[in-house]
Amino acid sequence: MTSPPGRLNLPNSLTVLRLLLVPVIGVTLTSSGSWHDQISAAVYATAAATDTLDGQIARRRKSVTDLGKFLDPLADKLLVITVLAILVSSNVLAFWVVVVIFAREFVITGLRFVAAQQGVVIGASPWGKSKTLSQNLMIMLLILSRPYPQIHTAAMACVALAVVATVLSGLDYLWRYRRFVV
Repeated sequence: MTSPPGRLNLPNSLTVLRLLLVPVIGVTLTSSGSWHDQISAAVYATAAATDTLDGQIARRRKSVTDLGKFLDPLADKLLVITVLAILVSSNVLAFWVVVVIFAREFVITGLRFVAAQQGVVIGASPWGKSKTLSQNLMIMLLILSRPYPQIHTAAMACVALAVVATVLSGLDYLWRYRRFVV
């Protein structure tokens, strides 16, 4: 069920909050003030939590809107792209990792667009949710590894996990919806 257009319900408000947190995390992550990385991690955790909550609330309350369907993935991608770009520019993350993540997002977004043109909605799969969880964990640990170098090894293990989950998630979508690829 889709709610009337133009209505800013609770799930859409959470998505807008996530969009508003993107520049906040950009500023905190690039600042040099005391505790800026810890604040960035808290802001990122808040934004990631809104991603989980908005969808759950929208489905439970049957308040899915076209606005939410558009804004939610946009907010997710802007948040992740912003943080990953900053982490690469500060030499915390290898550029090739970001290429893998962006390539998967680009391909699957295109697949979703093609499927939607044919009336098929491609929802999140368990692999897709694993990808999101592993990327969020990776980002949190990478941010926190800057002030706490002792967690660097754990952060690098999460990078490997996130890359594997990202690739497997993309391959899973491509295999399950291969009829839209050919």
